[in-house]
Amino acid sequence: MTDQTMAAGRGPSADSGGVKRIDYAPTALNPKPSRRYYIWMMAPSIILLAGISIYPFIWLIYMSLHTVGEVNQPDVWNDFKNFTRFATDGKFHNGWLLLLQYSAMCMALEVGIGVLLAVILNRSKLEKVLVTLILMPMMMAPIITGLVWLFLYNGAFGWYHWLLQSIGILGPTSVLGDSDIAMFGIVAVDVWQWTPLITLITLAGLKRVPQDQLEANMVDGAGPFRNFVSIALPNIYPFLLIAVLLRFMDNFRFIDAILVLTGGGPADATNILPVYLFDVSFQYFKLGRGAAIALTLLLVTIVLGMVLVKLFEDPRRKIKHTGFD
Repeated sequence: MTDQTMAAGRGPSADSGGVKRIDYAPTALNPKPSRRYYIWMMAPSIILLAGISIYPFIWLIYMSLHTVGEVNQPDVWNDFKNFTRFATDGKFHNGWLLLLQYSAMCMALEVGIGVLLAVILNRSKLEKVLVTLILMPMMMAPIITGLVWLFLYNGAFGWYHWLLQSIGILGPTSVLGDSDIAMFGIVAVDVWQWTPLITLITLAGLKRVPQDQLEANMVDGAGPFRNFVSIALPNIYPFLLIAVLLRFMDNFRFIDAILVLTGGGPADATNILPVYLFDVSFQYFKLGRGAAIALTLLLVTIVLGMVLVKLFEDPRRKIKHTGFD
């Protein structure tokens, strides 16, 4: 082997038959960038994200500890008054209860219906067409969705109002005018719009389920339901976690459709905590109190998100931790 061959990056090698072959490793045209290069490339994005997230968060903490928004009064330290008054704020307590009730109903219905639709659509002949149709509600802005359902619930000409009265479910009042069923009305709107997101994410997870495991389980005598529970469900756990976290965080912050439909009424029946936060901050302009409510909501959302991650931990990881894999 000549020196030119060695310089070009060629070296002799032998396969199992003893025949020598020449491997070629192309020389890199440019040297590998250093870690500092990547840091400088990401620096503008990091600075921008810090400016639109960290600074508002610090300002939120500042406002929560001061009286902000009072007419003709400077911002003054209030000795945690914005937080201590939560103990006697009935609307704050009621807002938490309604928020948990609203979020629980939305999550249960959306995950249940979404997973069922994903299983039905998976590998069906009209899968692409049906998925496109199902995703259409999710493409609408929440404000537009609220307006559409406001017309459907209208007591004078709403089609849903007429249908519910015709089958005897609804009395003389409208859906959004009855404090007993108004919560179910706004839950139906959220389920209609965001169940497609759960379906899409679950469908992506079902595409990655190993078919050989499903076929082997069927050979052992497992039916479709058992096959789904024992094989498909553990494989789509990470996807379900993403879907649940996305919808959980959205339910704790989206108020667009609720403001259009009920505005928190009737008689505070749908006045969930984010709606109450909106009223305190932008109706009464009590920015200090609103910041305290927002900070509390943020902390509780983070804690509940960590709990959900723990509950939805991949069962295959648990098996590995116990040493059975």
